[in-house]
Amino acid sequence: MLKSARKKEKDPEGRMPLADHLRELRNRLAKAMLAIVVVTVVAAFYYNDIINFFTKPVLDSVGCPSSFAELAKTPKGHQQCAQITINGLLAPFTLALKVSLMAGVALASPVWLYQLWAFVAPGLHQNEKKYAYAFVGTGVPLFFAGGFFAYKVLPTTAKVLIDFTPDGVNNLLPLDDLLDLVTRMVVVFGLSFELPLLLVMLNLTGILTGKRMLGWWRAMIMGITVFAAVATPSTDPLTMLALAVPIWVLYFGAVVFSLTNDRRKRRREAEGPADDEASDLDLTPDDIGEVESVSAHRALPEQSGTDRVNGYDDVT
Repeated sequence: MLKSARKKEKDPEGRMPLADHLRELRNRLAKAMLAIVVVTVVAAFYYNDIINFFTKPVLDSVGCPSSFAELAKTPKGHQQCAQITINGLLAPFTLALKVSLMAGVALASPVWLYQLWAFVAPGLHQNEKKYAYAFVGTGVPLFFAGGFFAYKVLPTTAKVLIDFTPDGVNNLLPLDDLLDLVTRMVVVFGLSFELPLLLVMLNLTGILTGKRMLGWWRAMIMGITVFAAVATPSTDPLTMLALAVPIWVLYFGAVVFSLTNDRRKRRREAEGPADDEASDLDLTPDDIGEVESVSAHRALPEQSGTDRVNGYDDVT
């Protein structure tokens, strides 16, 4: 009964006392953490498959032959290769925990993102919710597109880098370093692909115009190039260009969208309001005399006495 009464007393606009906010935040965090723990435990049974999924493209590109039969099939003049290694007695166990937790956070993201949205959404207005839906609906595919692009580019990048290994030198590639490299590449590429979405949202809200964005193209190309050089975990120019070129294309795509949106806004303003829309009223009086006359005309008549007519006075 008490719980149902509390639900009925909730403000439709999401307003509640601070204690209730803290209590709801605690419940949301508990549900999110529980989902991460459950998925992490399940992923621990499949951590070998997860490791193979992330490392297989790179090892197929730069890995050394693992048997004499494969070594015999390798043509002469074969390029340099790398051998994957694990150093330390506790390293395999630590790596298993790390990979399982990473998979738990990633695979449980629908649950904890929903908990975050359920905590924030009641305090948003309808138009703010609309922008939030558009941001999430566009941002998530862009992030996955950037991560997928990094996943496909990384083998080529690794092959170029491994060719710098001197002849007669074994290249030992620690497994934990390889996983860190793949993870950082996926995250950096995914976040970088969000830049056009941010520019489009600024344009839709009227903060930034397409003409101004177009005027920044030289600075943006230089800034994106410097960002790609700093953000990529490796230092080779191929990886830098692999990150910079798609962001250049997405940036100019955002500029074209913003210019089109600005042109549509100007056309709508020039046409004026539609037939079913009311125009803005000018409530500013021409002079002070009109205000005084309107005020005097709309004033209530003074009561001459306290006599009642049919049991009611003038005010009633």
